[in-house]
Amino acid sequence: MRRLRTRVAGALLAVLALTVTACSSDSSPEGAPAAKAAAAADRVEPLADTPKPQLPVTVRSSDGRKVTVRDAGRIVPLSGSLSEIVFTLGLGDRVVARDITATFAQAEKLPVVTRNHDVSAESVLSLKPDLVLAETSTGPDEAMDQIRDAGVPVLVVDPAKGLDDVGPRIGTVARALGVPAAGKELTKRSEERIAAVRKDIPKETDKPRVAFLYLRGTASVYLIGGKDSGATSLLEAAGAVDGGAESGLEKDFTTITTEALAEAAPDAILVMSKGLESVGGIDGLVKIPGVAQTPAGMERRVVSIEDGVLLNYGPRTDEVLKSLVDQLYGNAK
Repeated sequence: MRRLRTRVAGALLAVLALTVTACSSDSSPEGAPAAKAAAAADRVEPLADTPKPQLPVTVRSSDGRKVTVRDAGRIVPLSGSLSEIVFTLGLGDRVVARDITATFAQAEKLPVVTRNHDVSAESVLSLKPDLVLAETSTGPDEAMDQIRDAGVPVLVVDPAKGLDDVGPRIGTVARALGVPAAGKELTKRSEERIAAVRKDIPKETDKPRVAFLYLRGTASVYLIGGKDSGATSLLEAAGAVDGGAESGLEKDFTTITTEALAEAAPDAILVMSKGLESVGGIDGLVKIPGVAQTPAGMERRVVSIEDGVLLNYGPRTDEVLKSLVDQLYGNAK
């Protein structure tokens, strides 16, 4: 379960291949709050000025190793979130491969060096990278050791767990690439945009309770997020309450039961777009035992956000938050 959580956005991306897919809201009854396609665009927005890396640099990896980066001409980020940061820093033309979770448009033509989220050391090494960026959940360990043994610097970055991780993750990657000033600029831009979205949240309304459901109908995976799912920080930033965490679910994810949903008592349900599609849209979602009996199920109030960005906690988090806020509050804003 730890690996499941950390690989979606940093967390949740270890189950199936994700694609950037918007979910239709046609199945919602007229007048009911509908699930909408995520507002976040499928492109990242690089900084206006392309920075020039000042190398070599030596940085500390989250696995305790000291990593010396002498060149950054050929970069392989092994998560969608890390790819997003590199491209947004303005260094996307140096990226030579992608993880299957890098779903934004600028990265889509790059060769994929993971299979079922496991890294292929041979594929990575064939591209002769100067630097590999990984997360603590990246594996298998044998593949990562093979890459290191070939003399390639591997920087491991702590996974994203909440909004407080946006700036530190950007800073870590920027320092490793020799562009610390660009990292500070991007951090400032990201934090300002997040703050601007939060100012637009209605203050007069009661805080909606939201349950985060992780769904993969084709694999019969139906989970409800708890305290460590990674969604709590985002929901709280949107002025909402994480129903799963509030109801006492201590684990990251728990199998959905009627009792768990009743305890969470969500006014709205948060899902990934691909997950919603996998169960047949809103019509299929309300057929999952217990969903139709919740306030969210009765009102068919579903918030759908792209799989590839929902829990990344990176440069596009403001867009994710705006989509969440718009879908939660609608005309109340």
